[in-house]
Amino acid sequence: MSKDFFARLFGMVFFAAVGGFYGFKLGEIDNSQIYLYITAISLIGALFGLVLTPYFTTHPVRYIRKLITRLSSETLTASLVGLIAGLIIAALLAFPLSLLPDPFGQILPFAGVIIFTYFGVSLFSMRQNDITNLIGGISPRQENGTPSSWSQMNRTILLDTSVIIDGRVADIAKTGFLPGTLLIPRFVLNELQYIADSPDGLRRQRGRRGMEVLAELQKASSVVVRISDIDVEGVREVDDKLVILARQMKCPILTNDFNLNRIAELQGVTILNINELANSVKSVVLPGELMLISVLQEGKEMGQGVGYLEDGTMVVVENGNKYLHQDIQVSVTKVLQTAAGRMIFAKPEA
Repeated sequence: MSKDFFARLFGMVFFAAVGGFYGFKLGEIDNSQIYLYITAISLIGALFGLVLTPYFTTHPVRYIRKLITRLSSETLTASLVGLIAGLIIAALLAFPLSLLPDPFGQILPFAGVIIFTYFGVSLFSMRQNDITNLIGGISPRQENGTPSSWSQMNRTILLDTSVIIDGRVADIAKTGFLPGTLLIPRFVLNELQYIADSPDGLRRQRGRRGMEVLAELQKASSVVVRISDIDVEGVREVDDKLVILARQMKCPILTNDFNLNRIAELQGVTILNINELANSVKSVVLPGELMLISVLQEGKEMGQGVGYLEDGTMVVVENGNKYLHQDIQVSVTKVLQTAAGRMIFAKPEA
């Protein structure tokens, strides 16, 4: 049974009792109609409680809960500090203000609490980044000089379904290059479970691979993984939900989805793309540099041979089809950066 049902049941009983009490009071005026008053007003109270109780009990609580889950930890911390500061200032000024002549002595202390609380929460929320940096700066550091767990957890990173299935995020997180909290919304986990239950064998295997990566991430001591029920109302697509959440929480999205990358960038959301990271850490070669390459297959153009470096970079060798399945020394002629990655063009060293 839902919370709304219990709220309606409680409201019906409570307001029926209140209605009966006031019906009895009204019936005292005319004793001959006392039972009619009690019955009629009790029924009205019961109907009022049955219909309207959730609208001022469970519905506001649910709305406030959703509102809080959309806020980042930095915003909540700054708002709490601002609330405390505003209440302290209001308390210090309450006694002097109470000494003013009436009605100012009665009104101004209460008004001061509201005003200073509002300004405290507003000002500290606007300067939340400065407060977070200040707390991170004064927090104790570990023996190796790295910041403590507080400053490491300041950053929240949203994970996309594609990057979980990809699997490389687990290896990257273990190296310590992803400081902060890896946040996985429940709708991303649901999509991953849907893929794992797919009748298509390949999709099912990819989904199960994603589940294994999540389990590996949760066991890793070098990274904090949190699964949250946070959601976006009125939006069905997972990518759209991620972009909206990233804008609300002011945090980046970790992905390797090209379309999500472009959509998020257009809306001003920071993207951490694993494919771009992989391309950026590949070995740098310059034209004229010599290297040893194994020609594995023929290229698309006439006479070309194709080999690969240890990091997976493709090397296209001019006239390399003559050296299939051989290790030859080549000279780099050109390096081309494409959307698919880096390509190196070379020719056999005479």
